[in-house]
Amino acid sequence: MTTSTTSKETPYYADANAPVCQLEIRPHFELLNEKEKLYAHHISRAGWHGARVLLNQTTQESEKIFDFILSLFKDENSGKLIELSKLQEKSGVSDEAFRQWIQYSGQFLSNLANYKSFGDTKFIPRLSQADLEAIVKARDHSEVTKLFEAVRENIFSITPESKNLLGYVDDGHVSNYYSENVTKRDILDIQKYLESIDVDSLNTRLFKTSDTEFEVRVASAQVKEPEAHKTPEGKTVNIVYGDYHTSMQKIADEMKAAIPYASNENQRNMLEKYVESFTTGSISAHKESQKFWIKDLGPTVESNIGFIETYRDPAGIRAEWEGFVAMVNKDRTKKFGILVDNAEKFITKLPWGTEFEKDKFNKPDFTSLEVMSFTTGGIPAGINIPNYDDIRQTYGFKNVSLGNILNAKAPSEKYPFLNENDRALFEKLKGPSFEVQVGLHELLGHGSGKLLAEQEPGKFNFDEKNPPISPVTKKPITSWYKPGQTWGSVFKNISSSYEECRAESVALFLSTDKEALKVFGHTDSSHDIGLADDIMYIGWLSMVRAGLLGLEFYDPTAKKWGQAHMMARYAIMRVLLEAGQDFVKIEPNADNTDVVITLDRSKIMSVGMPAMHAFLQKLQVYKATADFEGGSSLYADMTRVPDEWKSLRDIVISHKQPRKLFVQVNTVLEGETVVLKEYPATVEGILQSFVERDI
Repeated sequence: MTTSTTSKETPYYADANAPVCQLEIRPHFELLNEKEKLYAHHISRAGWHGARVLLNQTTQESEKIFDFILSLFKDENSGKLIELSKLQEKSGVSDEAFRQWIQYSGQFLSNLANYKSFGDTKFIPRLSQADLEAIVKARDHSEVTKLFEAVRENIFSITPESKNLLGYVDDGHVSNYYSENVTKRDILDIQKYLESIDVDSLNTRLFKTSDTEFEVRVASAQVKEPEAHKTPEGKTVNIVYGDYHTSMQKIADEMKAAIPYASNENQRNMLEKYVESFTTGSISAHKESQKFWIKDLGPTVESNIGFIETYRDPAGIRAEWEGFVAMVNKDRTKKFGILVDNAEKFITKLPWGTEFEKDKFNKPDFTSLEVMSFTTGGIPAGINIPNYDDIRQTYGFKNVSLGNILNAKAPSEKYPFLNENDRALFEKLKGPSFEVQVGLHELLGHGSGKLLAEQEPGKFNFDEKNPPISPVTKKPITSWYKPGQTWGSVFKNISSSYEECRAESVALFLSTDKEALKVFGHTDSSHDIGLADDIMYIGWLSMVRAGLLGLEFYDPTAKKWGQAHMMARYAIMRVLLEAGQDFVKIEPNADNTDVVITLDRSKIMSVGMPAMHAFLQKLQVYKATADFEGGSSLYADMTRVPDEWKSLRDIVISHKQPRKLFVQVNTVLEGETVVLKEYPATVEGILQSFVERDI
């Protein structure tokens, strides 16, 4: 019998026993009529066919590891999960070693890569290569063995250490958005040229074929002859259509199959534009799909799909694939409707004048959803999309809160770094407090603020002859967005985290407003769901605690943050710490093995709010005026981790808890009937769901 490796612990090991939560959806799915079920089924299938796109965007080896895991566990005759107990018995490995491989496999499938979606660090199995080799031999299948030999080094290797982080390749990190010889300078130069010829990079990858020649690979079902362009510097840029063409064709086919089941004209038009975009690679067509999506108010089945978030591109330019399908929770959505109706009133309370706010607030659809399927490496708790600035300012946006993600709780979940009194209140009110934070973050955070711009030569969205006075400098503004510039193109790789910080700050700022809390059912007498003051207090305490936990996602060697939201929360924690007057304290115990956070709730209004007022005002004014120098300087200062905080980070790491995994349903067609297939809330359930997903 072989044994597992339990020698020196490495920070790159997969979690030993990650908790698994089931996304409960059947009661909501059963309320749909057959037409709605078919609509949901086809869009869900389209989303899952994009999983291979996401795998290929992350690392070169991810799709091969994915195929290896599925082939190892799939019975090719039945298409079902093999009997795991028989495989273990035949392999001769210990229960512990086999369990370690099952855990790694479940975590890989949940992240859709061998790098964590939340943190961007590599993870490896806890068992030895010899144990995994024994499991592969026991499977006794030539294709499985072939796949294993192709990926065994990629699965286990953690050297050089710099390659255990996603990031710029010329910093020694890993990114499959770029070939390994593409430099930061190349990315900026080619991006500048692409913007000059009006080519959007959102659904592309960049490869360097020689010192003077580049390929911009566009995701599309269609494969066309490359379009050759010459930059002013004499470099050749070949625009090549057909990246991930097999997957993109399957996606387009499923979207086309959903069209007959659309409930209205907006849905039909949206689907047709999706098909066009995924077939041709046109981002313009995807933008058109989002205009119809915004108009589709209050659908029973909600969805969105495409290249959406730019978090994982180190340059903040290219977006990863995602797609979700969900059912509306009508009772909870009523609550958000009240928030939407009062949004303009709450926005006027934010710390910047009307000249830095949108001329007209386009009331969005704000719904609470129960997720049926979400193809992504890590499911968020709330979403505010589309991310296209021009569409958001002119047509509006939608907000969604994902109820069965918000409410998912692992039985083993613990709450370190709090005193006993705070811990009891935190455990009781964490859920409702987080709901307030997510609602305010998505609607009033991402939904507020204007970008002052010269929209086209000579046409401004502000009075350029009498520019607005900056509340930060008390002088007329001197910068704004020039024609063709966007928020992302100006603020580049910090744009995602900076915007998350701004939205989180808006939510924290407005969480002190009694009228806003009342929308969520929290008043001075609402004992059943939480008193308003207690909800506010736990919200502020949660933000400080989240900022402290964010240290886990900072690499002190590379001096690099690996997660946009945690970087944002760390910045807010720093603001509140530096507010002084003993408002927030983080105090280690005598032997430096633990810390306790204390937040003086009596000083939230007198100390905390003035600090957030000043910080939030700067965040918005720098963003509104395209002041990258001011904004990046502020953000760099507030996200800097002092060298002397290494011991604090070590304490945070020592208390690290595994991130929750979610097992999702599948839908299958039996004749013209859509059947929902559920799986147990176990790692084995995750394996079974992916084996039967056929992607």
